Amino acid sequence: MGKVIEQVALSRGHHIAGKIEIGFEGVFPKADVAIEFTQPESAVDNIKKCIDQKIPVVCGTTGWLARKEEVHQYCIERNGSLFYASNFSLGVNLFFHLNKQLARLMNGRQGYEVSIEEIHHTQKKDAPSGTAITLAEGIIKNYSGKTGWTTRENPSQQEISITSKRLDPVPGTHTVVYRSSVDDLEIKHTAHSREGFAFGATLVAEWLPGKIGVQGMNDFLKF
Repeated sequence: MGKVIEQVALSRGHHIAGKIEIGFEGVFPKADVAIEFTQPESAVDNIKKCIDQKIPVVCGTTGWLARKEEVHQYCIERNGSLFYASNFSLGVNLFFHLNKQLARLMNGRQGYEVSIEEIHHTQKKDAPSGTAITLAEGIIKNYSGKTGWTTRENPSQQEISITSKRLDPVPGTHTVVYRSSVDDLEIKHTAHSREGFAFGATLVAEWLPGKIGVQGMNDFLKF
């Protein structure tokens, strides 16, 4: 992702102030904005360093959200600027809204069971994907009777089943299925490359400087 983001940023006339590699120690280079696509175990420290150095940070790393409230509070207390999204593809964010609308339509319909499947390349470390979790959260808020999600094979009646597969070279495919004994209803988003994610992240990085606090795709897209 870092390499693709660099290509997109350069193509849009931006200058790369610095690239942070694994094991980096010290102060980050001065920059108008940082784009953080790393690993779950390093994301929080990277975000905090950017906030400490007054660098607005765009974060697309998933798998660290157990510490989300801690990071948001850190940003707010220091008048920092943080933009987090589980997926920067403009198409996926339209898909998120379609998912919520479908959940509202299906709410109360008898005989249907909802589940999610996500497929990614084998280099993706976290499972389920942040995008799948966002989809599950969108369903939970709009579909009564579902209070959580699980990756277990035998979910409870109140849980949404999420299945994760790792197959190369899949950039990302997400499917939401409402299944009954008589028919299935499904919506799917299929990414053809990582360029869509990189393009969205670059657009957000152009938009973020000058804004204070925690931002998200709803703020950027004005849904």
